[in-house]
Amino acid sequence: MNDEKIFNALKKITYPGFSRDIVSFGIVSKAILSDSIAIVELELTTKDDKILENLKNSIKKTLLEVTEVTGVEIVIKNNFQDQNPDNSGSSTVKLGGIKTIIAIASGKGGVGKSTVAVNLACALAQTKTSSEKENQVGLMDCDVYGPSVPQLMGCWERPTVIEENLISPVLNYGVKMISMGLLVDEESPVVWRGPMIMKTIQQFASNVDWGNLDCLLIDLPPGTGDAQLSIAQVLSLDGVIIVTTPQKTAFDVAKRGAKMFEKLNIPYLGVIENMSYMENPITKEKTFPFGNGGGGIIAENLKTRLLAEIPLEEEIRQGGDHGIPIVIGAPEHSSSKEFYSLAARISDEISS
Repeated sequence: MNDEKIFNALKKITYPGFSRDIVSFGIVSKAILSDSIAIVELELTTKDDKILENLKNSIKKTLLEVTEVTGVEIVIKNNFQDQNPDNSGSSTVKLGGIKTIIAIASGKGGVGKSTVAVNLACALAQTKTSSEKENQVGLMDCDVYGPSVPQLMGCWERPTVIEENLISPVLNYGVKMISMGLLVDEESPVVWRGPMIMKTIQQFASNVDWGNLDCLLIDLPPGTGDAQLSIAQVLSLDGVIIVTTPQKTAFDVAKRGAKMFEKLNIPYLGVIENMSYMENPITKEKTFPFGNGGGGIIAENLKTRLLAEIPLEEEIRQGGDHGIPIVIGAPEHSSSKEFYSLAARISDEISS
């Protein structure tokens, strides 16, 4: 019962920069009361001194308010450091052969974030750099619970094992990709807690032979949870692109979710407004079924730029259903041109 009191008290403590408590995040591996001393073990993948000190102070202050507690002992286990002894104390790692790492994020589900990530990755792979070489592009699907990248990319091939603890990503449409959807059976649900998600993302980063890439895109799950926190702790991100739809419910949530990256010191690269409008193929008149201007509002609020307004098109949906991204299946389509225009701008920026 006393141990339960310790856990309940820890649920009052939020992880720095997040609204979720440290227990639901899955980083509390042990919490017991022994001879009036509260012993707490944390499993983290960060060595950021400010975060560690913040957590220690919050835990001590909170637990000392529990009647049965007269002292607090805190043990911190850094999983990523244990597996990467050459990390030299850095809280994140920069993968050697990868020039730029960009996260694709959204505040809520259903805004087409994965569709945007897939089409942007394929468009980047078809776009030449300033030195007239095609971009080498990777796509890491970190939506562990609902991986949709294999379906959108039309590829279910299992990654091959190169050597012990190293696998080769799958290649399709010129994009190297890895996804939990390629590693588990299609019908098997993924029911994992925080530490297991962190472990998977660490392995996607360290145990996949990405080779030399100009850009690695990371498709995050919606919201602000374990995967987002793990990515921020494990990888040195060069920036994040926020995907939203125009309606108020979507861009309000996206705005709040985006603030997480600001607290983690990850720069915004811009906002993409998806399902922005519908265009009459004959009159070219635009209608706005989900409202108008939401992406611009978020961009202005975050003090960043509106990168693109992607229309709501049946062809985009059909491409995803058949595993042929619209930029591949219909490169001359107006939506494809929007993606290629964005890819060209990003290509110029990452190669400069």
